[in-house]
Amino acid sequence: MGSSTASPVFVITGTSGAGKGTLERALLTRLPELELAVSATTRERRPGEVDGREYHFITDEEFDARLESEEFLEWVEFPWGQRSGTLRSEIERIAKSGQVPMLDLEPDGAIRVKRRVPNSVTIFVSAPTFAENERRLRARATESEGEIDERLDLARKQLEQADDFDYEVVNDDLDRAVEEISAIVHGRLADAGTMSGP
Repeated sequence: MGSSTASPVFVITGTSGAGKGTLERALLTRLPELELAVSATTRERRPGEVDGREYHFITDEEFDARLESEEFLEWVEFPWGQRSGTLRSEIERIAKSGQVPMLDLEPDGAIRVKRRVPNSVTIFVSAPTFAENERRLRARATESEGEIDERLDLARKQLEQADDFDYEVVNDDLDRAVEEISAIVHGRLADAGTMSGP
């Protein structure tokens, strides 16, 4: 049931602590045609995480092998050592199932997808202020103090990249931000002729 116009690939990016994960969960509930691509990562699994649900957890050796065989659409290496990336097979799997891929990427990875995927739509999510970004990052308490400081340094640099993306959405109010991104998604799907339903 292919169409001559490829369905868009939506890329959500932004700073660590901007609330991308919370926004994405709300978007997936509201827009059932979207499916979140599961990234591959070399980081340790956190309590409660399931392989293949939050991430595909792979070793450094497997990551290297997949890089060598060009299986990644994009990948990034973080200052604290881990690597994460999007496998091309994940995007193909979602498209074959009739869903629309949504990617959660670091800004550098999002820029790579923007360059490589002509129908990608990139959305940069930011907290209303840097102080709020820092508060959210510290409140979630999933990283060590040293890693939080590294993430904050990275966030300062990432904020300078916001203009490189198609849209910027300030996550000051969850419902409002979800409404704004939903309108972007609906508009782009309608333009591509892939909207389902009324």
